[in-house]
Amino acid sequence: MGIAVGAIEPRLVSVQVSEDEITAFLVDGRTISVPIAWSWRLSEATSEQRLNFEIIGDGIGIHWPEIDEDISVEGMLYGSPAPRPRNN
Repeated sequence: MGIAVGAIEPRLVSVQVSEDEITAFLVDGRTISVPIAWSWRLSEATSEQRLNFEIIGDGIGIHWPEIDEDISVEGMLYGSPAPRPRNN
């Protein structure tokens, strides 16, 4: 017998940011982390700027207003680093 379970979008409950990584605590109990280096904006930001973040969209991502950076929980889960813009 199979039981169909609807997919639940992963949501943040809290976030910690260190000099080296972003750690996200999810509503379902999982903890995930990614290196700061995944975001060139965060890599180049000051410690104070890195710590000035907000959880957005009912927990679907993190926003850093001073450096205009957004990282989604989905991107963290699936390994999607932010590409650096090309200089044309």
